Amino acid sequence: MRTPRFYEPQPLAEGNLLTLSDATFQHAGKVLRMRAGDHLILFNGDGLDYLAEITQSEKRQMQVRLIQSELNLRESPLSIDIGQAISRGERMDFAIQKATELGCQTLSPLFTERCEVRLSAERQEKRQRHWQQTAISASEQSLRASPPKVQTPMTLEAWLKACDAELKLVLHPHQEAPLNRYQKPQSVALLIGPEGGLTDTEIELAMDYGFHAFRLGPRIMRTETAPIAACAVLHYLWGDLD
Repeated sequence: MRTPRFYEPQPLAEGNLLTLSDATFQHAGKVLRMRAGDHLILFNGDGLDYLAEITQSEKRQMQVRLIQSELNLRESPLSIDIGQAISRGERMDFAIQKATELGCQTLSPLFTERCEVRLSAERQEKRQRHWQQTAISASEQSLRASPPKVQTPMTLEAWLKACDAELKLVLHPHQEAPLNRYQKPQSVALLIGPEGGLTDTEIELAMDYGFHAFRLGPRIMRTETAPIAACAVLHYLWGDLD
């Protein structure tokens, strides 16, 4: 059986005794019913995986000793920042989960003209926390060294203004420009539209900000499928799926 692996957002170092955060304790202690003497793996995004042994398990907390650390080399050399139009319910969760498994570094939920989701400030904060936890869980499962950052929801233009990737791409069903015409980049910004697609005005706006339009074959993909296919292609061309 594979040793359970958890994201632990606090400083980690070999030899240290550590009280697990509440989220990790709830999963390890309450869900998996781990006890003193059991082993687990912790990571916090510093590029290392830490093997730990549970030294104390109580009703409300759990302590571990960090036994050894190992370099985690599973992060792709290609940095992908996805601007994803917000979709309803499980579609957005699915897109974030799979984009995480495929190695994206940042995911920004976007409000676009055809976006059907409207969120108050309170709801935006709640959804952002939920989406970040989705990314963390996917990182634990896929053995990533660091979870991607899920940004607070923003407007399309705010994201376009903030993008500083070396290559900026927007999916467009009627654009046939091949990706292999571009030089290998270190970073890519990828814009994904909502169900119904981006409007012509939005695509023109993206291109005004330096984005290049391309398509992934002759079929129209759902908004939650497009980032998965695009990430796979980009990492095959320029990342670590070759």
